[in-house]
Amino acid sequence: MPPSPADRIRALPLWRSKVEPRPLGGGITNTNFVVEDGGAKYVVRLGDDIPLHNVMRFNELAAARAAEAAGISPALRHAEPGLLVIDFIEGKTFDEADVRANLAPVVELVRRAHVEVTRQLRGPALAFWTFHVLRSYIHALNDGDHRLKADLPIYGALAERVEALVGTTEIVFGHNDLLPANFIDDGNRLWLIDWDYGGFNTPLFDLGGLASNNGLDAAQRDEMLALYYGRTPDDALRLKLQAMLVASLLRESLWSMVSELHSAIDFDYAAYTAENLDRLKRAVAELDAMDAA
Repeated sequence: MPPSPADRIRALPLWRSKVEPRPLGGGITNTNFVVEDGGAKYVVRLGDDIPLHNVMRFNELAAARAAEAAGISPALRHAEPGLLVIDFIEGKTFDEADVRANLAPVVELVRRAHVEVTRQLRGPALAFWTFHVLRSYIHALNDGDHRLKADLPIYGALAERVEALVGTTEIVFGHNDLLPANFIDDGNRLWLIDWDYGGFNTPLFDLGGLASNNGLDAAQRDEMLALYYGRTPDDALRLKLQAMLVASLLRESLWSMVSELHSAIDFDYAAYTAENLDRLKRAVAELDAMDAA
């Protein structure tokens, strides 16, 4: 019988004293613990490969190392298959309101991550092409006979529509999961954590995710684009962003639907699906209005 997660953590060779792992709540992809050792605190992240979600741990490890080297994410102290030990950041974990109130430093951190993590990355790394991910989810949901299977053709057509609206784009190594809780303010600076979904993608997906996950209104989306690109956005850029905002919400909805079928984590994925589909409906209505103008 394999050891429990806590026993596996206790047996790690890096500890200088006897440790007692404490569960860290909030994760809906991994199982996380906090460990105190020798006056320092660490986060231990446990998770195997999840091919259905494009999560491969060799890629997360490469991204975490690059993000540490870029000064974007905390130091990685230990890694082995299915387990990472990372410095615990004492600070405020953001919620949506915090992201909106600190939009300039948040966007600057994302922009720096796109530039510097891409430069620091070494060895094999995944792509996280949004529209491949969406198509893959739709196949998985069809195969799994999901309760909303009848709606999948609608979501497939929506994915094709927003891909056409985005058109050609530049490529960076993106974070691809800019939920508010992945930003931490230690009182002196911001950190960006959790690179499970890192991969080469258009920067517009991270910007769309930042907008959709944090409730940015039209003025705040314009501010975000101006901060990131260094110029006032035009209508063409606004439309591309809105298309990727829709893609981000569609991805989050389909991610949750796949997790309903396959995740063992104790989380109300059905409620999360409903929440994101409601957000998606509103975002599509806004896209329709912009596209018709």
